[in-house]
Amino acid sequence: MFVHEVKGIRVRYADTDQMGYVYYGNYARYYEIGRVEALRSLDFHYKAMEDSGVMMPVYECHYKYLKPARYDDELNILVKIEELPGVRIRFAYEIRNQERVLLNTGDTTLVFQRMDTGKLCPAPDKLLEKLKPYFESKG
Repeated sequence: MFVHEVKGIRVRYADTDQMGYVYYGNYARYYEIGRVEALRSLDFHYKAMEDSGVMMPVYECHYKYLKPARYDDELNILVKIEELPGVRIRFAYEIRNQERVLLNTGDTTLVFQRMDTGKLCPAPDKLLEKLKPYFESKG
């Protein structure tokens, strides 16, 4: 299993609603920040993948709101990839505040899609090479 934590995402005033809570739609952005930075930590970059003709649109997204994040909180996003991707890749998330209180959990499933044809395709070999060591049994 691959795990990466993105630390120090500051909640901006513009991220909140009238109640002072992070507006629910912003969690999709936090998830995107988490997964992009998790892949970047593997030296795998969305831009390079897209430049090679493959994109990764979101197929499903699920959230569970446990407690509100508030203006000026500092959020940490834990990102997990629990299985090697095929045509799909699933990311699981935990968002905590600066006191390590669990605020939100969720997951997204993205698909690999050829930009020229719109057809689904397998995960890029470079990504699989970067992820495989996290899934090899140590024994």
